[in-house]
Amino acid sequence: MIVYNRTNYKELTLKGYRKEKRRLQIELLKLQEWVANSGQRLSIIFEGRDAAGKGATIKRFIENLIPKTMRVVELGVPTPTQNRMWFQTYDKLLPGLGEIVFFDRSWYTRALIQPAMGYCTETQYRYFMNKVIDWETQHVEKGLLLIKFYLSVSKKNQAQRFVFRQNSPLKYWKLSPNDLKAAKEWDLFTNYKEQVFAKTSTNLNPWVVINSDNKMIARLNAMRYVLSKFQYPGKEILKDKKWSKEIPVYGIDIDGVKFSNMTKEQYELLYHLKGST
Repeated sequence: MIVYNRTNYKELTLKGYRKEKRRLQIELLKLQEWVANSGQRLSIIFEGRDAAGKGATIKRFIENLIPKTMRVVELGVPTPTQNRMWFQTYDKLLPGLGEIVFFDRSWYTRALIQPAMGYCTETQYRYFMNKVIDWETQHVEKGLLLIKFYLSVSKKNQAQRFVFRQNSPLKYWKLSPNDLKAAKEWDLFTNYKEQVFAKTSTNLNPWVVINSDNKMIARLNAMRYVLSKFQYPGKEILKDKKWSKEIPVYGIDIDGVKFSNMTKEQYELLYHLKGST
């Protein structure tokens, strides 16, 4: 398992975030063109609790990518057939030649949220845990490039994000009764998560854990990690950035509302809230 939490972003301003995101997105486009032109097959999976920022992180990954050679897969509630034929279901969803596929939750749903919520049987869970490494290895040996992200959110921040979603006229639909039910099984989910890390993180395909309590920082860290794993034409050296600890004028934009002329304390409070939404 790899814990990838770069501290260079800890003083990141909104302006700095946008500048760095653009820089990394330019590199992601170069990476995509290399995948397409050389016939590579790249899967990037995102796991984590509800409101960990999986979908939002994928959204920033794909903002400027070429739609033709990229897909986002979010299986949702599986059909009875998909539930019975779990690996075969994902065999069909893996990338083709020259394609990148982002998984907003993946086959590891069978080892995380499903057993925690009673959506699969104990037999199904154990079968998955016994077979998944062999299944992944077979695909990797056939040329699949695989990155496994786990976005880690604290209990406090998850609860805060649920409140934001519940009260947002644009995001209320993201909060479902199942999300609240799953949050009550925090400790049980943690137990299954630890089993996943212990038994399915290999030298070939390790789990990459990123702290997502601040979503902006998590997005940049995830992008940077992916870019660090591949050599592609025109790649720029991603030198560490040193972010200023002092901001001359404190201002921030949250959901289109601009706040300006704030004290440092006011800015830090709103910055924290923005990073959690």
